[in-house]
Amino acid sequence: MPLEVIYYPHPTLRFVSKPIRRVDAELRKIADEMLDLMYQSKGVGLAANQVDLPLRMFVANPTGERGSGEEYVILNPEVSRPKGNETLDEGCLSLPGLTGEVIRPKSFRLSAFDIKGNAIDATFEGFLGRIFLHEIDHLDGTLFFDRMNEHAVVDLEAGMQELETDFRSKQGTGSMPSDEDLIARLSEWTEKYC
Repeated sequence: MPLEVIYYPHPTLRFVSKPIRRVDAELRKIADEMLDLMYQSKGVGLAANQVDLPLRMFVANPTGERGSGEEYVILNPEVSRPKGNETLDEGCLSLPGLTGEVIRPKSFRLSAFDIKGNAIDATFEGFLGRIFLHEIDHLDGTLFFDRMNEHAVVDLEAGMQELETDFRSKQGTGSMPSDEDLIARLSEWTEKYC
């Protein structure tokens, strides 16, 4: 089944992803599909949770365009040594059309692996660093509005309510499984890779 971006309030968006213990041809294919989907969706990053996979992996390209900039496939990221902070507007492919100001560290240290198993241990900052932190939040079950102040979130409530109504109506008609069934399906992936 082809991957697709899932939308708020899909329960996988709140699932804390599991570290990946092995990489095989299927996982590499999934990473390629995630990059394709990210470009099709006009995004600059996409976490595995956003395609209904409970794996600690995300893809990114700060240009958002295939063939320009650098593509990243990041596995098992861990953040340390955050420094400073800055506020910028963020959006999310799982909450289309909604944006808000989010405070994030100006720089941080990332320990992770790429899809080939090479270790990454480097400091990131700027737009790329912000993309990485946004995607790592996804892997921890955190959405960008969780990092906004209460007053700013009020501006997003109508759009979030619309997404929730759409999601729940799909569940009501049976075209979308229940939250419990959606979460139960994740175990086949965690058993295979985690």
